[in-house]
Amino acid sequence: MNAIDTAIRAAAADIRLAGVTKAYDAQTTVIPPMDVELRAGEFTVVLGPSGCGKSTLLQMIAGLERVSGGRILIGGREVQDLEPKHRGCAMVFQNYALYPHMTVFENMAYSLKVAGIRKAERAERVAAIARMLGLSDYLHRKPGQLSGGQRQRVAIGRAIIREPGVLLFDEPLSNLDAQLRHDMRVELAELHRRIGATSIFVTHDQVEAMTLADRILILNKGRIEQFDTPKAIYHHPASVFVAKFIGAPPMNILPVTGDGAVLRLADGQAVAGCRLKGEYQLGIRPEDVLVVGGADRPGIRASVRFREDLGSHSVLAADLAGSVIRIATPFGADMADRPDLSLDLPLSRLHLFETASGRAIPGAFGAQ
Repeated sequence: MNAIDTAIRAAAADIRLAGVTKAYDAQTTVIPPMDVELRAGEFTVVLGPSGCGKSTLLQMIAGLERVSGGRILIGGREVQDLEPKHRGCAMVFQNYALYPHMTVFENMAYSLKVAGIRKAERAERVAAIARMLGLSDYLHRKPGQLSGGQRQRVAIGRAIIREPGVLLFDEPLSNLDAQLRHDMRVELAELHRRIGATSIFVTHDQVEAMTLADRILILNKGRIEQFDTPKAIYHHPASVFVAKFIGAPPMNILPVTGDGAVLRLADGQAVAGCRLKGEYQLGIRPEDVLVVGGADRPGIRASVRFREDLGSHSVLAADLAGSVIRIATPFGADMADRPDLSLDLPLSRLHLFETASGRAIPGAFGAQ
Protein backbone atom coordinates (compact mmCIF):
# COMPACT_ATOMS: atom_id res chain seq x y z
CA MET A 1 0.00 0.00 0.00
CA ASN A 2 1.51 3.31 -1.09
CA ALA A 3 0.98 6.83 0.25
CA ILE A 4 -2.00 7.49 -2.07
CA ASP A 5 -3.73 4.27 -1.00
CA THR A 6 -3.25 5.20 2.64
CA ALA A 7 -4.48 8.76 2.15
CA ILE A 8 -7.66 7.70 0.34
CA ARG A 9 -8.46 4.99 2.88
CA ALA A 10 -7.99 7.51 5.71
CA ALA A 11 -10.23 10.04 3.96
CA ALA A 12 -13.11 7.59 3.37
CA ALA A 13 -16.26 9.18 4.78
CA ASP A 14 -19.75 8.00 5.60
CA ILE A 15 -22.65 9.64 3.74
CA ARG A 16 -26.09 10.33 5.18
CA LEU A 17 -29.11 11.63 3.33
CA ALA A 18 -31.75 13.05 5.66
CA GLY A 19 -35.07 13.84 4.01
CA VAL A 20 -33.34 14.66 0.72
CA THR A 21 -35.74 15.45 -2.10
CA LYS A 22 -35.53 16.75 -5.65
CA ALA A 23 -38.39 18.39 -7.52
CA TYR A 24 -38.26 20.52 -10.66
CA ASP A 25 -41.76 21.92 -10.13
CA ALA A 26 -44.94 21.13 -8.22
CA GLN A 27 -45.83 18.35 -10.66
CA THR A 28 -42.38 16.83 -11.21
CA THR A 29 -40.80 15.17 -8.17
CA VAL A 30 -37.82 13.06 -9.16
CA ILE A 31 -36.72 12.04 -5.65
CA PRO A 32 -39.36 11.94 -2.89
CA PRO A 33 -37.97 12.48 0.64
CA MET A 34 -35.17 9.95 1.09
CA ASP A 35 -33.35 8.82 4.23
CA VAL A 36 -30.35 6.51 3.82
CA GLU A 37 -26.88 5.97 5.26
CA LEU A 38 -23.85 4.79 3.28
CA ARG A 39 -20.97 3.44 5.35
CA ALA A 40 -17.42 4.73 5.10
CA GLY A 41 -15.31 2.55 2.81
CA GLU A 42 -18.36 0.75 1.40
CA PHE A 43 -18.95 0.11 -2.30
CA THR A 44 -22.62 0.98 -2.86
CA VAL A 45 -24.27 0.37 -6.22
CA VAL A 46 -27.38 2.43 -7.02
CA LEU A 47 -29.43 0.27 -9.38
CA GLY A 48 -32.65 0.90 -11.25
CA PRO A 49 -34.24 1.40 -14.65
CA SER A 50 -33.80 4.51 -16.77
CA GLY A 51 -35.55 7.53 -15.29
CA CYS A 52 -35.69 6.22 -11.71
CA GLY A 53 -33.56 9.08 -10.34
CA LYS A 54 -30.26 7.30 -9.72
CA SER A 55 -28.05 9.76 -11.65
CA THR A 56 -29.91 12.70 -10.07
CA LEU A 57 -29.18 11.23 -6.64
CA LEU A 58 -25.48 10.90 -7.47
CA GLN A 59 -25.30 14.45 -8.81
CA MET A 60 -26.94 15.85 -5.66
CA ILE A 61 -24.27 14.15 -3.56
CA ALA A 62 -21.58 15.56 -5.88
CA GLY A 63 -23.10 19.04 -5.82
CA LEU A 64 -23.89 19.13 -9.54
CA GLU A 65 -27.63 19.25 -8.72
CA ARG A 66 -29.09 21.30 -5.89
CA VAL A 67 -31.37 19.53 -3.44
CA SER A 68 -34.96 20.75 -3.14
CA GLY A 69 -35.05 19.82 0.52
CA GLY A 70 -33.28 17.84 3.23
CA ARG A 71 -29.64 17.49 4.25
CA ILE A 72 -26.59 15.70 2.85
CA LEU A 73 -23.87 14.90 5.38
CA ILE A 74 -20.44 13.62 4.34
CA GLY A 75 -18.28 12.60 7.27
CA GLY A 76 -20.78 14.28 9.58
CA ARG A 77 -20.46 17.63 7.79
CA GLU A 78 -23.45 19.20 6.05
CA VAL A 79 -22.56 19.78 2.41
CA GLN A 80 -25.85 20.38 0.57
CA ASP A 81 -25.07 24.10 0.23
CA LEU A 82 -21.37 23.68 -0.61
CA GLU A 83 -19.80 23.89 -4.06
CA PRO A 84 -18.67 20.55 -5.55
CA LYS A 85 -14.98 21.30 -5.00
CA HIS A 86 -15.53 21.62 -1.25
CA ARG A 87 -17.31 18.27 -0.73
CA GLY A 88 -14.33 15.90 -0.89
CA CYS A 89 -15.85 13.92 -3.78
CA ALA A 90 -14.40 12.90 -7.14
CA MET A 91 -16.57 11.78 -10.06
CA VAL A 92 -16.05 9.41 -13.00
CA PHE A 93 -18.47 10.01 -15.88
CA GLN A 94 -19.93 7.75 -18.54
CA ASN A 95 -18.27 9.70 -21.37
CA TYR A 96 -14.81 9.89 -19.68
CA ALA A 97 -14.77 13.77 -19.94
CA LEU A 98 -11.03 13.87 -20.70
CA TYR A 99 -9.32 16.89 -22.23
CA PRO A 100 -8.58 15.73 -25.80
CA HIS A 101 -5.64 18.14 -26.32
CA MET A 102 -3.84 16.97 -23.17
CA THR A 103 -1.72 13.86 -22.70
CA VAL A 104 -2.64 11.17 -20.17
CA PHE A 105 -0.10 12.68 -17.78
CA GLU A 106 -1.54 16.16 -18.19
CA ASN A 107 -5.13 14.96 -17.77
CA MET A 108 -4.32 13.22 -14.49
CA ALA A 109 -2.11 16.01 -13.17
CA TYR A 110 -4.40 18.91 -14.10
CA SER A 111 -6.37 19.09 -10.83
CA LEU A 112 -3.12 19.01 -8.86
CA LYS A 113 -1.73 21.82 -10.99
CA VAL A 114 -4.84 23.94 -10.37
CA ALA A 115 -4.49 23.22 -6.65
CA GLY A 116 -0.94 24.57 -6.70
CA ILE A 117 0.84 21.25 -6.02
CA ARG A 118 4.50 21.56 -6.94
CA LYS A 119 5.68 19.95 -10.16
CA ALA A 120 7.82 17.22 -8.59
CA GLU A 121 4.99 16.01 -6.37
CA ARG A 122 2.58 16.05 -9.31
CA ALA A 123 4.92 13.83 -11.30
CA GLU A 124 5.36 11.47 -8.36
CA ARG A 125 1.63 11.07 -7.77
CA VAL A 126 0.83 10.61 -11.47
CA ALA A 127 3.51 7.92 -11.71
CA ALA A 128 2.06 6.09 -8.70
CA ILE A 129 -1.49 6.19 -10.09
CA ALA A 130 -0.27 5.13 -13.55
CA ARG A 131 1.44 2.07 -12.06
CA MET A 132 -1.69 1.22 -10.11
CA LEU A 133 -3.90 1.37 -13.23
CA GLY A 134 -1.46 -0.05 -15.79
CA LEU A 135 -1.04 3.26 -17.61
CA SER A 136 2.69 3.83 -17.23
CA ASP A 137 3.35 3.16 -20.94
CA TYR A 138 0.64 5.61 -22.07
CA LEU A 139 1.45 8.78 -20.15
CA HIS A 140 2.55 10.69 -23.25
CA ARG A 141 -0.39 9.65 -25.42
CA LYS A 142 -3.55 11.70 -25.91
CA PRO A 143 -7.05 10.27 -25.26
CA GLY A 144 -7.73 9.79 -28.98
CA GLN A 145 -4.84 7.31 -29.11
CA LEU A 146 -6.28 5.10 -26.37
CA SER A 147 -8.86 2.33 -26.27
CA GLY A 148 -12.15 2.80 -24.41
CA GLY A 149 -10.90 0.81 -21.42
CA GLN A 150 -7.67 2.80 -21.26
CA ARG A 151 -9.57 6.09 -21.38
CA GLN A 152 -11.80 4.92 -18.57
CA ARG A 153 -8.75 4.07 -16.48
CA VAL A 154 -7.38 7.56 -17.14
CA ALA A 155 -10.68 9.04 -15.93
CA ILE A 156 -10.49 6.91 -12.79
CA GLY A 157 -6.87 7.91 -12.25
CA ARG A 158 -7.74 11.59 -12.62
CA ALA A 159 -10.40 11.12 -9.92
CA ILE A 160 -8.37 9.21 -7.35
CA ILE A 161 -5.21 11.32 -7.71
CA ARG A 162 -6.98 13.96 -5.61
CA GLU A 163 -7.14 11.42 -2.75
CA PRO A 164 -10.91 11.83 -2.28
CA GLY A 165 -12.90 10.34 0.56
CA VAL A 166 -15.82 9.66 -1.81
CA LEU A 167 -15.68 8.27 -5.35
CA LEU A 168 -18.77 8.68 -7.53
CA PHE A 169 -19.25 6.61 -10.72
CA ASP A 170 -22.03 7.54 -13.17
CA GLU A 171 -22.53 4.47 -15.42
CA PRO A 172 -18.79 4.39 -16.25
CA LEU A 173 -18.84 1.07 -18.13
CA SER A 174 -21.87 1.51 -20.38
CA ASN A 175 -19.81 2.64 -23.40
CA LEU A 176 -17.60 -0.46 -23.32
CA ASP A 177 -18.13 -3.78 -25.10
CA ALA A 178 -19.11 -6.89 -23.14
CA GLN A 179 -15.61 -8.33 -22.65
CA LEU A 180 -14.14 -4.97 -21.68
CA ARG A 181 -16.98 -4.35 -19.21
CA HIS A 182 -16.11 -7.67 -17.57
CA ASP A 183 -12.42 -6.78 -17.40
CA MET A 184 -13.16 -3.32 -15.99
CA ARG A 185 -15.46 -4.78 -13.32
CA VAL A 186 -12.56 -6.92 -12.12
CA GLU A 187 -10.24 -3.90 -12.14
CA LEU A 188 -12.72 -1.74 -10.23
CA ALA A 189 -13.26 -4.44 -7.61
CA GLU A 190 -9.52 -4.81 -7.12
CA LEU A 191 -9.06 -1.03 -6.98
CA HIS A 192 -11.72 -0.67 -4.30
CA ARG A 193 -10.20 -3.43 -2.19
CA ARG A 194 -6.88 -1.61 -2.42
CA ILE A 195 -7.84 2.01 -1.74
CA GLY A 196 -10.99 1.59 0.37
CA ALA A 197 -12.70 4.81 -0.71
CA THR A 198 -16.41 5.26 -0.06
CA SER A 199 -17.72 4.48 -3.55
CA ILE A 200 -21.14 5.03 -5.12
CA PHE A 201 -21.63 3.42 -8.51
CA VAL A 202 -24.74 4.16 -10.59
CA THR A 203 -25.87 1.59 -13.16
CA HIS A 204 -28.91 -0.06 -14.74
CA ASP A 205 -26.92 -3.30 -15.23
CA GLN A 206 -27.75 -5.91 -12.61
CA VAL A 207 -24.57 -7.90 -13.38
CA GLU A 208 -22.43 -4.89 -12.47
CA ALA A 209 -24.45 -4.44 -9.30
CA MET A 210 -24.28 -8.07 -8.20
CA THR A 211 -20.54 -8.44 -8.86
CA LEU A 212 -19.27 -5.09 -7.51
CA ALA A 213 -21.47 -4.05 -4.60
CA ASP A 214 -21.06 -4.48 -0.89
CA ARG A 215 -24.70 -3.35 -0.81
CA ILE A 216 -27.16 -2.50 -3.58
CA LEU A 217 -29.63 0.38 -3.31
CA ILE A 218 -32.49 -0.33 -5.71
CA LEU A 219 -34.53 2.68 -6.83
CA ASN A 220 -38.00 2.70 -8.37
CA LYS A 221 -39.43 6.09 -9.36
CA GLY A 222 -37.09 7.79 -6.92
CA ARG A 223 -38.03 5.59 -3.97
CA ILE A 224 -35.86 2.96 -2.29
CA GLU A 225 -37.29 -0.50 -2.95
CA GLN A 226 -34.52 -2.35 -1.08
CA PHE A 227 -31.04 -1.66 0.28
CA ASP A 228 -29.12 -4.79 1.17
CA THR A 229 -26.33 -7.14 0.15
CA PRO A 230 -26.46 -8.75 -3.32
CA LYS A 231 -27.08 -12.16 -1.75
CA ALA A 232 -29.97 -10.93 0.41
CA ILE A 233 -31.57 -9.07 -2.49
CA TYR A 234 -31.37 -12.10 -4.78
CA HIS A 235 -32.67 -14.65 -2.28
CA HIS A 236 -35.02 -12.40 -0.28
CA PRO A 237 -36.42 -9.68 -2.57
CA ALA A 238 -38.50 -7.11 -0.72
CA SER A 239 -40.98 -6.60 -3.55
CA VAL A 240 -42.16 -7.88 -6.92
CA PHE A 241 -40.24 -5.01 -8.53
CA VAL A 242 -36.96 -6.22 -7.03
CA ALA A 243 -37.75 -9.87 -7.75
CA LYS A 244 -38.33 -9.13 -11.43
CA PHE A 245 -35.46 -6.65 -11.79
CA ILE A 246 -32.76 -8.93 -10.38
CA GLY A 247 -32.00 -12.24 -12.07
CA ALA A 248 -31.60 -13.44 -15.65
CA PRO A 249 -34.15 -14.74 -16.37
CA PRO A 250 -36.02 -12.83 -13.64
CA MET A 251 -38.13 -14.46 -10.96
CA ASN A 252 -41.37 -16.04 -12.13
CA ILE A 253 -44.41 -14.23 -10.73
CA LEU A 254 -47.70 -16.15 -10.77
CA PRO A 255 -51.14 -14.99 -9.59
CA VAL A 256 -52.55 -17.27 -6.90
CA THR A 257 -55.58 -17.40 -4.61
CA GLY A 258 -55.49 -18.55 -1.00
CA ASP A 259 -58.46 -20.32 0.58
CA GLY A 260 -56.99 -20.57 4.07
CA ALA A 261 -55.44 -23.97 3.43
CA VAL A 262 -53.64 -23.89 0.08
CA LEU A 263 -52.64 -21.47 -2.66
CA ARG A 264 -54.12 -22.26 -6.07
CA LEU A 265 -53.28 -21.14 -9.58
CA ALA A 266 -55.92 -19.66 -11.89
CA ASP A 267 -56.79 -23.16 -13.19
CA GLY A 268 -57.29 -24.53 -9.67
CA GLN A 269 -54.03 -26.44 -9.34
CA ALA A 270 -52.71 -26.37 -5.76
CA VAL A 271 -49.12 -25.13 -5.46
CA ALA A 272 -48.43 -24.75 -1.72
CA GLY A 273 -49.99 -25.00 1.69
CA CYS A 274 -50.72 -21.57 3.18
CA ARG A 275 -53.16 -20.22 5.78
CA LEU A 276 -53.72 -16.90 4.01
CA LYS A 277 -56.89 -16.03 2.15
CA GLY A 278 -57.23 -13.74 -0.85
CA GLU A 279 -55.34 -12.79 -4.00
CA TYR A 280 -51.54 -12.87 -3.97
CA GLN A 281 -48.52 -13.14 -6.24
CA LEU A 282 -46.29 -16.19 -5.95
CA GLY A 283 -42.61 -15.97 -6.88
CA ILE A 284 -39.99 -18.60 -7.68
CA ARG A 285 -36.62 -18.34 -9.42
CA PRO A 286 -36.31 -20.25 -12.74
CA GLU A 287 -33.42 -22.34 -11.38
CA ASP A 288 -35.57 -23.43 -8.41
CA VAL A 289 -38.36 -24.93 -10.54
CA LEU A 290 -37.99 -28.72 -10.73
CA VAL A 291 -39.11 -30.85 -13.68
CA VAL A 292 -40.31 -34.14 -12.18
CA GLY A 293 -41.59 -35.86 -15.31
CA GLY A 294 -44.21 -35.74 -18.05
CA ALA A 295 -47.90 -34.94 -17.81
CA ASP A 296 -48.62 -38.45 -16.50
CA ARG A 297 -46.47 -37.88 -13.39
CA PRO A 298 -47.78 -36.20 -10.21
CA GLY A 299 -47.02 -32.50 -10.05
CA ILE A 300 -48.10 -29.17 -11.45
CA ARG A 301 -49.01 -29.43 -15.14
CA ALA A 302 -47.38 -27.10 -17.70
CA SER A 303 -46.80 -27.18 -21.45
CA VAL A 304 -43.58 -26.09 -23.17
CA ARG A 305 -43.75 -23.14 -25.58
CA PHE A 306 -40.10 -22.39 -26.31
CA ARG A 307 -36.59 -23.46 -25.41
CA GLU A 308 -33.46 -21.29 -25.30
CA ASP A 309 -30.05 -23.00 -25.27
CA LEU A 310 -27.60 -20.60 -23.59
CA GLY A 311 -24.48 -22.76 -23.46
CA SER A 312 -24.15 -23.24 -19.71
CA HIS A 313 -27.86 -24.01 -19.32
CA SER A 314 -31.19 -24.00 -21.11
CA VAL A 315 -34.31 -22.01 -20.32
CA LEU A 316 -37.75 -23.45 -20.99
CA ALA A 317 -40.71 -21.10 -21.34
CA ALA A 318 -43.89 -22.98 -20.46
CA ASP A 319 -47.59 -22.18 -20.18
CA LEU A 320 -48.85 -22.59 -16.63
CA ALA A 321 -52.46 -21.74 -15.83
CA GLY A 322 -52.53 -18.84 -18.29
CA SER A 323 -49.13 -17.46 -17.23
CA VAL A 324 -45.64 -18.08 -18.58
CA ILE A 325 -43.16 -19.79 -16.26
CA ARG A 326 -39.47 -20.02 -17.09
CA ILE A 327 -37.43 -23.01 -16.00
CA ALA A 328 -33.64 -23.12 -15.98
CA THR A 329 -32.37 -26.62 -16.73
CA PRO A 330 -28.85 -28.09 -17.12
CA PHE A 331 -27.58 -27.74 -20.67
CA GLY A 332 -28.22 -30.89 -22.66
CA ALA A 333 -31.07 -32.15 -20.47
CA ASP A 334 -33.32 -34.31 -22.63
CA MET A 335 -36.52 -32.26 -22.78
CA ALA A 336 -36.76 -31.38 -26.46
CA ASP A 337 -39.52 -33.91 -27.07
CA ARG A 338 -41.56 -33.08 -23.97
CA PRO A 339 -44.44 -30.82 -24.92
CA ASP A 340 -45.98 -31.41 -21.48
CA LEU A 341 -44.22 -31.21 -18.14
CA SER A 342 -44.91 -31.96 -14.52
CA LEU A 343 -43.34 -29.42 -12.20
CA ASP A 344 -42.48 -29.20 -8.52
CA LEU A 345 -42.21 -25.81 -6.82
CA PRO A 346 -40.23 -26.46 -3.60
CA LEU A 347 -41.83 -24.74 -0.63
CA SER A 348 -38.45 -23.50 0.67
CA ARG A 349 -37.90 -21.60 -2.60
CA LEU A 350 -41.26 -19.83 -2.80
CA HIS A 351 -41.89 -16.13 -2.18
CA LEU A 352 -45.28 -14.52 -1.61
CA PHE A 353 -46.13 -10.90 -2.37
CA GLU A 354 -49.15 -8.68 -1.78
CA THR A 355 -51.05 -8.03 -4.99
CA ALA A 356 -51.80 -4.36 -4.39
CA SER A 357 -48.45 -3.12 -3.02
CA GLY A 358 -46.17 -5.79 -4.44
CA ARG A 359 -44.37 -6.04 -1.07
CA ALA A 360 -43.05 -9.37 0.20
CA ILE A 361 -44.94 -11.20 2.94
CA PRO A 362 -42.33 -12.61 5.36
CA GLY A 363 -43.10 -15.97 6.92
CA ALA A 364 -46.02 -16.68 4.57
CA PHE A 365 -45.07 -20.34 4.47
CA GLY A 366 -43.92 -20.65 8.10
CA ALA A 367 -40.44 -21.92 8.90
CA GLN A 368 -38.65 -22.86 5.71
